Amino acid sequence: MISFDFYSPEQKISLPRWQERFIHVTIKRDDMIHPFISGNKWRKLKFNINKALELHKNQLVTFGGAWSNHLLATACAGATFGFKTTAFLRADEGINNPVIAMCKLFGMELIYTNRADYKDKQTLFDKHFATNPNAYFIDEGGYGMDGAKGCEEIVTSLTQTYDHIFCACGTGTTLAGIQHAVDTLKLNTKVHGIPVLKGGEFIQEEIQKIYPETKPVTLHTGYHFGGYARTQPTLLQFIEKFVSSSGIMIEPTYTGKLFFAIDDLISKDYFEPNANILVIHTGGLTGFLGMYDRFNLDLNQ
Repeated sequence: MISFDFYSPEQKISLPRWQERFIHVTIKRDDMIHPFISGNKWRKLKFNINKALELHKNQLVTFGGAWSNHLLATACAGATFGFKTTAFLRADEGINNPVIAMCKLFGMELIYTNRADYKDKQTLFDKHFATNPNAYFIDEGGYGMDGAKGCEEIVTSLTQTYDHIFCACGTGTTLAGIQHAVDTLKLNTKVHGIPVLKGGEFIQEEIQKIYPETKPVTLHTGYHFGGYARTQPTLLQFIEKFVSSSGIMIEPTYTGKLFFAIDDLISKDYFEPNANILVIHTGGLTGFLGMYDRFNLDLNQ
């Protein structure tokens, strides 16, 4: 078992509108776990890495897009724990950006892959690594049972119980782990997901694939703002106001949509009075690098 100490406190936060409605919000600060292997990225890698060690593998092979926090986390984890890392990058040959540059700096090999080939990840893996006994397959975003198992620890590590737990979601792995832990501990906690892409209803099916007997989560599918990595002025304005008033950094792809949803639901009196809500901050703040120019910021000052 790999040893990795991290700090992820439960931090209470209150905005005026939340106070007026007597809603209590706490943030699980998984963004503080590590600057690059942060949030649910670490949790979804933990048991995958341990399994790779058990199987005597020395190379982690995974998948992601050009701004993938998962790829960056895998690259850093590989450098930290002594693995070679390779990623099938869903991007045109030669595309570069700060996240890709950091992946390379951590020693990750990138195989640029077109969208058609990328759809069949197992075939891609087999084509390049069928004769390599040291390669270990990790699905995009850490999706799967081992990823969900790590995310169960979000719940088992809590210092108190909550009426509601909220999390942004793309593959459903984090939500699967949270709901399974809530079921196992027999908590009276309602689990909510904020899909960050269009058509997020499919996430419930992905959760059931991992844990077939898990209770359904509540998905709020109206907060994608046009799709994955898409934004709108109302979202960007909310993020600027939230960050400047709370001191907690969020970004437009995942956590910005999550906190916007929380604020909107509170404004609509969705919650019972005195509800205790836990919001999972899943990290991934490097995603801001690809969108800073959409904010009203002057970086030349």
